[in-house]
Amino acid sequence: MPRFDYLRDPDEIERQSFVQIRQLTDLSGFDADQQQVAMRLIHTSGDPGIVHDLHFSPGSIDAGLAALENGADVLCDIEMVSHGISKRYLKGKVHCFLNSPSVAEHARQTGETRSMAAMAEWPAHLAGSIVAIGNAPTALFRLLDLLDEGAPRPALIIGMPVGFINAAESKQALWDTAPSEFRTPCITLLGRRGGSSLAAATLNALARMANGIRF
Repeated sequence: MPRFDYLRDPDEIERQSFVQIRQLTDLSGFDADQQQVAMRLIHTSGDPGIVHDLHFSPGSIDAGLAALENGADVLCDIEMVSHGISKRYLKGKVHCFLNSPSVAEHARQTGETRSMAAMAEWPAHLAGSIVAIGNAPTALFRLLDLLDEGAPRPALIIGMPVGFINAAESKQALWDTAPSEFRTPCITLLGRRGGSSLAAATLNALARMANGIRF
């Protein structure tokens, strides 16, 4: 007999987690679809208070679901976001160019971060894609630069870089410009909080909804 008694069934653990999340969190400010994303982020972070920073631009959920149904590719700023995505729910491919052979040299020559240098590969894949940025504020700023320069529009931007330098500023810039100036819906966590796991969790919540899985 095991010494410790604890719940082992992964499906039951998840089900009970979401029951508790609904009990502990005021989700009344979100519609039913937005609540699915909010609960997934709470489940990932263990923090019901995260919902105070969570923002959806109009039509962002519908845009993400439609893109997934159409087999959209996903573009990630770092491998940790890519590895956190449940690919069994996706029809499209997940791309991260951070470790492409030319990126390190490009970054050295230009003085940019590797995340910025990797985005030289993005324009060919941007149209109709879903972007998931969970680590590098410079990547999010560079994406906004690309859109400002006329790059193809993604279907949805999930902007959740984390940190103390540029993170809050990059997400505020996303929120202020993407829906209005660039006609691109976005989902973001304003402020310093964010991270690869949260960006991946947002995409996973959308992918589950696209496959009829809800809590």
